[in-house]
Amino acid sequence: MISLNYHHLHYFWIVAREGGISHASDALDVSPSTISAQIAQLESAHGVQLFDRVGRNLRLSEVGHIAFRYAEEIFGLGREMTHAIHGWSTSGPRLLHVGIADAVPKLAASRLLQPALDQNPELRLICREDVPDRLLAELATHRLDMVLLDSPIDPALPIKAVDHRLAKWRIAFYGTPDLVTPRAAGFPLSLEEAPVLLPTAESAMRRCLDRWFENNGVAPRIVGEFEDSGLMKSFSESGAGLFPAPAGLATQIERQHSVETLGVLKDAEVSYYAVTLEHRLEHPGVEAICGAGG
Repeated sequence: MISLNYHHLHYFWIVAREGGISHASDALDVSPSTISAQIAQLESAHGVQLFDRVGRNLRLSEVGHIAFRYAEEIFGLGREMTHAIHGWSTSGPRLLHVGIADAVPKLAASRLLQPALDQNPELRLICREDVPDRLLAELATHRLDMVLLDSPIDPALPIKAVDHRLAKWRIAFYGTPDLVTPRAAGFPLSLEEAPVLLPTAESAMRRCLDRWFENNGVAPRIVGEFEDSGLMKSFSESGAGLFPAPAGLATQIERQHSVETLGVLKDAEVSYYAVTLEHRLEHPGVEAICGAGG
């Protein structure tokens, strides 16, 4: 079994954190050659390359990103231990790295992540928004603690992960008063030929709505399609069209975007999921988020 030299790991961690050997040399008051030698020994001992050289700069390799995440945890816990045994305040927040699929509305993400902050006041959230495939790849390499998706993960994906349903909400339509008022009485059939702004076809909400429109023989006039739910809502604020969003967020949506609820579709729902690696629920922030879901 290969043992870990924490002295070498500390040098690597400082270089990665400071952004290069010269900055690490200043921080540690150690010569650059000494630092380079220590990192070379760490790489040799484990048979990996932790940095890629890009011109005159160093960039963490894929393995380097994994090592850095663990080093952050190791030395963060070491700092907390030192503070605890001396009775000092344990300053320095614990980090929670969350990937948010771009199809997940920002208000939904905020609501679903809030339990982590409520139960862990010292926590610092680091959120990254991207397409699901890239986020799941970063989860697989331990760059993320959790990923928020609008659909369950595909069982065929080459990643040992599990999904936890956090919320299941009916879909509602919202809009400015001049669009909502004349259509309120006849909803949902009043969506026929109504101007609507919809998510793109990649989102679970759009697929659900397309099925609902077909099953109910309703054909709205699609004014625009958006990957970014915030941009979709901004267009709606100007009166461009009605837009769909979770009914469970109605209060926040109406207040934040100055719109009204037209109505809720009784047979159209959308769910949101937290995806974690198997046996990786020990992070208190992840536990709080998954524990609050249902």
